[in-house]
Amino acid sequence: MPPPVFRFAPSPNGHLHLGHAYSALLNFDSARQRGGAFLLRIEDIDATRCRPEYEAAIYEDLRWLGITWEEPVRRQSEHFGAYRDAIDKLAAQGLIYPSFESRAEIARLVEAREKVAPWPRDPDGAPLYPGTAKTLSPTERERLMAAGAPFAFRLDMEAAIARAGSLAWIEQGAGPDGEAGEVAARPEAWGDVILARKETPTSYHLSVVIDDALQGVSEVVRGEDLFWSTSVHRLLQQLLGIAQPIYRHHPLIRDEAGQKLSKSTQATGLRELRAAGVPPTKIRQLVGLP
Repeated sequence: MPPPVFRFAPSPNGHLHLGHAYSALLNFDSARQRGGAFLLRIEDIDATRCRPEYEAAIYEDLRWLGITWEEPVRRQSEHFGAYRDAIDKLAAQGLIYPSFESRAEIARLVEAREKVAPWPRDPDGAPLYPGTAKTLSPTERERLMAAGAPFAFRLDMEAAIARAGSLAWIEQGAGPDGEAGEVAARPEAWGDVILARKETPTSYHLSVVIDDALQGVSEVVRGEDLFWSTSVHRLLQQLLGIAQPIYRHHPLIRDEAGQKLSKSTQATGLRELRAAGVPPTKIRQLVGLP
C-alpha cells in the first residue's frame, strides 16, 4: 500500500481562525503519524475575494503552528486548463448545459414558486435551480452565448445520476448524521449544481474533485459542513473516471453561540491570538488536540 496523502486547502479570502487551525493540524498530525504526505493547496478561484496578502498570511500562520508541507503548493488559479478539460468531458457526455439567469432573476423565480408551494432547497439551504435553461434549443443557447450573455454551466443532475447509478463513499468519521462506514450518496438533493461560469471555468465542486485526483490525495479530512457535498463529489468522480478517496468529516470549532467560526471573527483569528502572546501549544489545547 502506498503511503497516504492528506491535504489542507484554504481560500485566501481572509485570515485563518481556530477552525482552520484544527483542520490543518488534524491533517498534518495524521500524515506524520502514518508516514504519509501533507499537501497545501490554495483555493483561489474567486478572483474578486482572494488576495495575495491573505495567501502570504496563510503560510505565516501555518509555519507558526509548526506545520510544514511538500512543495510546490498547488494554486487553483494556475490550473484552469485542467478544469476546462473536465467540463469538456462532461459536455461530451451531454451532462451539462448553460443557464443564463442572474442571481436576482433566480431569486424572483423562487419567490414566485414559493407563493404556490415551498420550493426545495439544497443541504446548505440554497434553493434548487428553478429555471428552464435545460429546455432551450441548441440554437438559442448558441445565440445567447455568441451575444456575450453571462452564463453558468450546470450539471444535468437527472441525466448524470441515470448515467452514474447508485453511489456511496467510505466515511471514517461519524459525520453530522451519525453515519460511519459506507454512506449512500444523495446528489439529487443539490439539484442542477453550477460547475463553471463564463468568467471562471470551474466551481468548488469541480475543482476540489480534479485537484484531489491530480494530487493523489487518498484521504480527505475536512469539516462536517461539507459532509453532504461529498454526494456531488462522488458523482463527478464517477462521471470523470476518477478514483475516490476515503473521507472523514470532523466536527467544527464553534463560537459561544454555537455558530460556525467566520474569518471575520477577531477573537478566534490566529493572527490576533498570536499578537496576544498565545503560543502554538495553546492553540492545540484550544481546539482539543494533544
